[in-house]
Amino acid sequence: MGSSTMLHLPSGPTGVIAKLHPTVMFNICDSYIRRNDQQERVIGTLLGAVSTDGIVEIRNSYAVPHNESSDQVAVDIDYHRSMFELHQRVNPKEVIIGWYSTSSGVSGSDALIQDFYAREVTNPVHLTIDTMFSDETTSIKAYVSTSLTLGERQLAAQFHEIQLDLRLLEAERIGFDLLKKTMVEKLPSDLEGLEQSIGRLQNMIEVVFRYTDDVVEGRILPDNTIGRYLLETISMVPKIAPEAFDRLFNDSIQDLLLVVYLANLTRTQLALAEKLNSAAQIL
Repeated sequence: MGSSTMLHLPSGPTGVIAKLHPTVMFNICDSYIRRNDQQERVIGTLLGAVSTDGIVEIRNSYAVPHNESSDQVAVDIDYHRSMFELHQRVNPKEVIIGWYSTSSGVSGSDALIQDFYAREVTNPVHLTIDTMFSDETTSIKAYVSTSLTLGERQLAAQFHEIQLDLRLLEAERIGFDLLKKTMVEKLPSDLEGLEQSIGRLQNMIEVVFRYTDDVVEGRILPDNTIGRYLLETISMVPKIAPEAFDRLFNDSIQDLLLVVYLANLTRTQLALAEKLNSAAQIL
C-alpha cells in the first residue's frame, strides 16, 4: 500500500471529527454530472461507520432523487431505503451516517432534509461539496446540527461546521489535485504523476529538515509528539546503500516504460486491425 496524505479542512466549535474517503467525493461529483437538467443540486445518503471515540468515517454514498422548491422538499424515501438495503447486502457493516448535497454551504431547505435523516440516524452529518467551483476551487465542508426549541416546540436547526479529514493515497491525491482545477489540458502521464509525487516528497523532507534545524539551534521548542512521529517514520525506511537504491529505482522505471510501450503497441495494433477490417468489408 502506498503512502497517504491527510488534508485537514476547517473545523468548527464542536468536537466531532469526520473522515472522508476520496471515492465518496468522486461519486458525488459523478452524480452531479449525471443529474437532470432541471436540478440545481444533487442530494444523497452517506454510508460509513462511527468509531467508539465518536469519529465518523464516511466510506460510501449514493444519490437520492428529490424535488425541492423555496418552501418544501420531497425526497424519494422508497428509493433511498431500497438502495440502502442493496448496500447492506454487499457490506452490512456500513450504516447510514448522514447525507450530502452539491452546494457551497447550508441552505434554508437543508433543515427539512436534516430532519428526515435525523429519523434514520442519531446526529446525522451533512456534507457539502461545491461542484460549481464558486471560488475556482473545491470547497468541502461537514456539519452537524442542533435543534433550537421554544418550550417543547422545535423552531429550527442550527448547523455547526465540524473538522473534516480527507485521507488520500498518492494516486488519489493526483486525481484530487486535478479535480480542484476548473480546467486541465490533459491528464498527467505515469511519469508526470511520479515526478509530481517526488516533488511533494522533497518539499515535505525540506520542511522536516528546517524544523529539525530550528529545534537543534534552539529557535523553537521541541515537540515530543512530532519527535516520536519522525522517529517512527525514519525507522520504517529500510537501510539500503545508495547504489543499490539507484539500481532498484532504475530497474523499476525501465519496467514501467516497458509496460507503457507494450500497451501503446497493443493499442496501435488493435486500431490498425480495426481499420483493415473496415476496409475489407467495404471492398
